[in-house]
Amino acid sequence: MPSKRPRATRAAELTGSLNQVLADSYALLSLTHLAHWNVEGPGFFALHAAFQTQYEELFVAIDEIAERIRALDAYAIGGLATFARAAQMKEFASPLAQDDYVRALIAANEKLMGDAARARDIAGKANDAESQDLMIGRITLHQKTIWMLKSFLNG
Repeated sequence: MPSKRPRATRAAELTGSLNQVLADSYALLSLTHLAHWNVEGPGFFALHAAFQTQYEELFVAIDEIAERIRALDAYAIGGLATFARAAQMKEFASPLAQDDYVRALIAANEKLMGDAARARDIAGKANDAESQDLMIGRITLHQKTIWMLKSFLNG
């Protein structure tokens, strides 16, 4: 049964949800970069390289998400304080043991993945296959990242 909500309300809900994923992605980029700079220990080289790959990928994704929001005729949020308020991710301070960086990044990726799943579902209800596809791609990447981070902890 089609939704009885007005089209403008569905569009605002979708762009709000995409802005949430944008904020989460920016916050995760920052946390991953922090871990990249400060990780130490026997897994240094592997984690340093993995974290760099992750934050570089997030940088590209952030632009794609913001541009999708603009394509929907809405405005992307921005600014460090705005992103931090919206993302509400648990920050960590260095130094941490390498396993603690990994655990913190697993939690942040899981939070982002949950918000991306909500955005995917809202896009589906709004019949916006393009936004849905973008979120499916984000979810798939974060599932892989979580698997890799968890595998490091099992090593």
